[in-house]
Amino acid sequence: MSADAARDPRPLVGEPLSLDLLNTRWMLDGVRQDLLTDTEGLGIWLTANGIADRFEADGRTLEHVLLARDAIASVVDAPGEAAGVARVNKILGHGRIRATLSEQGPGEEPEFKDASWGAAWLAARDYLGLLAAAPDRIRRCAHEACILHFFDTSRNGTRRWCSMAACGNRAKASRHYARSREG
Repeated sequence: MSADAARDPRPLVGEPLSLDLLNTRWMLDGVRQDLLTDTEGLGIWLTANGIADRFEADGRTLEHVLLARDAIASVVDAPGEAAGVARVNKILGHGRIRATLSEQGPGEEPEFKDASWGAAWLAARDYLGLLAAAPDRIRRCAHEACILHFFDTSRNGTRRWCSMAACGNRAKASRHYARSREG
């Protein structure tokens, strides 16, 4: 594990790239946290997603990743809204997929007009992949105080919490406390 990955303070990691980008904002004791306030946080995020060797953790990349995070958040919160769709399409306009052929067979390789758009573009492209796979499984945690997102990979598609150990337990404890006070 790299030093950056070890310092990742986020409560939920390992989601698909687009949702992991949204999860660079989270709540801690009622206070909104943000990993992407500087290039150090960007480096942590790039490392956590295995793309630190491809993109620089610099100011321009951070600016573009923040634009992508806001664009993706807008379409996740209001799917199909024209303004959000336009924002995601603007991010996607900074790259493209080039078809390739190698000894292993056909493939695809992303290309960017400006490498500082690469991480942002990959996150937007990942969101398209989630929409194509199962748009109804892109979820926000059901706990009212949580702002994290996840891609529901459960067999029956009924996952409600970002983490059963955290938000799920808090919800269960709240319900139990309410029942015990009524009784």
